[in-house]
Amino acid sequence: MKSAPTNRQPHPPKKETTRSITYRLPSKIVEELETEAMHKNISQNVLVKQILEKYVNWDRFGDKIGMIPIPKGILDSLGAEMDGEDINEIIKTVLPLIKDTVLFMKGKYDLKRCIETLEDYIRASGMKSDHRIEGELHHFIIQHELGMNWSFFTEQLLKEIFNQFVPDKNIKFQTTKNTIIATIALGSDFSEHDY
Repeated sequence: MKSAPTNRQPHPPKKETTRSITYRLPSKIVEELETEAMHKNISQNVLVKQILEKYVNWDRFGDKIGMIPIPKGILDSLGAEMDGEDINEIIKTVLPLIKDTVLFMKGKYDLKRCIETLEDYIRASGMKSDHRIEGELHHFIIQHELGMNWSFFTEQLLKEIFNQFVPDKNIKFQTTKNTIIATIALGSDFSEHDY
């Protein structure tokens, strides 16, 4: 039997209406944007769109939900000392915070909004994620590069979140010290951006 092709979940939906606008900015900011766009090999328009999307999707909520930036080295160091009991305690603390955050940012708490919020957080944190669809199966890929204990933490957190909403679904993991792939059958029409 031939398997269906793997499709990536689009982030964000491609058919958006656009408008042209003009802003007056200090020359120094414009020069910094020009330099950054050149270094990233993208247009200034794309760079500014990325900056504004990050603000709209995550940064504008940061202060309101109590987010503070933590250097990766600190998380790396803390992760090296964690054991299974520590991970379980952190999960117990984090789950209600995730629910509050999703409710505040998205206006409702369900699986789609929860996944979308986690994806927004991952992007805002500088980690990499991808959502691929293969028939009924959904593969959620997270690359954090923080070590095996943070992989175990992420795996356990995803188990708890999915179990809240789809307790009858089996979730499988492929886990390394840098990457977690969570695979679960959610149906070919499931999209966390469609609610």
